Amino acid sequence: MSAIAGIFAEERDPVVRQMLGRMEHRGQGEIRIHTGAGATLGVIPSSNQPFDAGPGLVGDRISDQHCALAGVINGRPFLERDALGVVPLYYGRMKDGVLCFASEVKGLLAATPDVKELPAGFRYDGETPERYYELRERPALSDPPERLAAELRSRLEKAIQKRILTNEIGCFLSGGLDSSVMAALARPHVRRLWTVAAGVAGVPDLVHAREVADFIKSDHREVVVTMVDMIRILPDVIRHLESFDALLVRSSIMHYLAARQIRRYAKEAFSGEGGDELFAGYVYLKDIPREKLSAELVTITKRLSNTALQRVDRCGGAHGLRTHVCFLEPDVVDLALQIPVDLKLREGVEKWILRKAVSGLLPESVLHRPKAKFWEGAGVQNLLAEYAQSAVTDADFAREKTLQNGWVLGSKEELLYYRMFLEQLGRIDRLDWMGRTPVT
Repeated sequence: MSAIAGIFAEERDPVVRQMLGRMEHRGQGEIRIHTGAGATLGVIPSSNQPFDAGPGLVGDRISDQHCALAGVINGRPFLERDALGVVPLYYGRMKDGVLCFASEVKGLLAATPDVKELPAGFRYDGETPERYYELRERPALSDPPERLAAELRSRLEKAIQKRILTNEIGCFLSGGLDSSVMAALARPHVRRLWTVAAGVAGVPDLVHAREVADFIKSDHREVVVTMVDMIRILPDVIRHLESFDALLVRSSIMHYLAARQIRRYAKEAFSGEGGDELFAGYVYLKDIPREKLSAELVTITKRLSNTALQRVDRCGGAHGLRTHVCFLEPDVVDLALQIPVDLKLREGVEKWILRKAVSGLLPESVLHRPKAKFWEGAGVQNLLAEYAQSAVTDADFAREKTLQNGWVLGSKEELLYYRMFLEQLGRIDRLDWMGRTPVT
């Protein structure tokens, strides 16, 4: 995890340094700034050795396929974000019209209030954003389920092995299928696998995560969270998350705490993000006509870039933790798009093909565990909703729920988060860069 920032004008070192200073949590090295060729470019690398993005470029890279690049090519500004938006990138123009960019909104705000998100799969030369990749439906394969399951497992294993460069690594472990798959496939390739689960005392996630950890023999840690803990860290979570979307904030609290715990033992970790979208893991998908299911899976996978992947990036980045999302490696995505939907959702069982691919790697109770939303399994939802009811009056909600841009906040809980968002980041007139999670 790195931080990049820059201004497409020379000798702007003080402002670029200020931009990077607001994002210093993302990196592990010192601020490095270079000016020349019509730009002032800065980076805080993930180590003392910065990622070599190429001549005239700086980059924030998790893997070769998951990265953001910025700089000057052929005398013109160049911005590029990876195909699925695993790594963030924002841009805008300063008062003098000069283009600038940063890894996070808070970094960009040090230079300009004009905030735009570079969408996943886009490049930008300072004039018109250009799409170079778009996720699309693919024709379904006709191979036998056994062959597809074996190929899926092979591609996941290869994606994970490519990310393991040391004898120790971390893994977020909720006890659900996707994070458990990451942990089980990674375990044979490291001397120590640090798994971490976070939740309120007695919730299902803690129980199932411990079961998986015992089964695969990982070094497991639990973060048991109280209501007092959640309220205390909410401002920090929202500042790093850069969102007041209720569902996203709710799911980020435990992720933030788990990331902090993992970082005590490892600099990198695996996350199961993307499994639900690619393999039909959500309950509502069972009600969608089969002929429309493939299109819906593409839609929700596209939506990850400024929702769930933003949570993964910011919660890890808050602690300088690099998080790998191997379900979203190109080879895995390519295969997933071609697996027939009838093998993803079969006889009422979500992610059927994924369960078949990892049969024998996990306890049966986890292998067949029904999908639970992260905040529900971790015990977050009701506690925060009840707190918001007491913190926001009916009159306040009626008066404040409609924002200047026309958005309508969906609950007192979301208004509570919006107030904290204003306190942490200040009022931002333009909010179309911020993703909002549909209620399903």
